Amino acid sequence: MGMRREARERAVQFLFQCDLNAPDNLEGALDHFWESQRRAALAQASDGKATWGEQIELPPPTTADLTLRLFSDPLIRGALQYRAEADAIIVKHAKNWDITRMAAVDRNILRLAIYEMLHRDDIPPVVSINEAVDIAKRFSTEASGKFVNGILDKVRSELMRSGREAVPQS
Repeated sequence: MGMRREARERAVQFLFQCDLNAPDNLEGALDHFWESQRRAALAQASDGKATWGEQIELPPPTTADLTLRLFSDPLIRGALQYRAEADAIIVKHAKNWDITRMAAVDRNILRLAIYEMLHRDDIPPVVSINEAVDIAKRFSTEASGKFVNGILDKVRSELMRSGREAVPQS
């Protein structure tokens, strides 16, 4: 799996967590999240030698850990900042769906992808859509990939830029 896919998956996990239990302190919640991700990876790598609840001494973050967080954190912050905008777009395109009754995983995948499509000119919209569909297939229901694709395709059709190109940064 590519680094950006993994970063998006982590972003969706954090957004899901925030959706169910909004943190009082975003910075502290992000630090705790990334530490818990590293602890889980270290525990998994120990081949069962450490139990889940056991306190594991964490080494300093690796370059890969930092690169992952460097891409993921702005996605998380942006999706949270523009959540109301994304929710309005979801409601507009999800006919007969109340956003609060939508699967929380799907809702947060859509929020992240819509943020990318509208506010991240460095990411082509079709990339955001493809990533969101694949993440939905992995983390949600069997029908979620089609549902997410349907909503995001409607959003893409309203964009004022090409769906296949990133806007060059000056």
